[in-house]
Amino acid sequence: MPKLLFTNAYFKGLDVLAKTLYGLMLDRMSLSLKNKWFDEEQRTYIYFAQQEAAEMLDCGEDKIRIVFKNLEEYGLIERRKQGQGKPSIIW
Repeated sequence: MPKLLFTNAYFKGLDVLAKTLYGLMLDRMSLSLKNKWFDEEQRTYIYFAQQEAAEMLDCGEDKIRIVFKNLEEYGLIERRKQGQGKPSIIW
């Protein structure tokens, strides 16, 4: 997990749960790199369902929705929805 998330004043308002989820996403990103999951712009992406994140972090899906939104607001992730029942693509 990047130390910057804890030391940079810009991220002071981002809660620990969001920082933890971001760390999990970075871990998953390394697998995407190995599997060569690149979009049309050659950006590596992951799939991470909100339900899966809620289970991993032992919290409710409402809280996870807020956490995903916070990560987007801080510019740490970008998401594109794929449709009902499918996880979003995350960069």
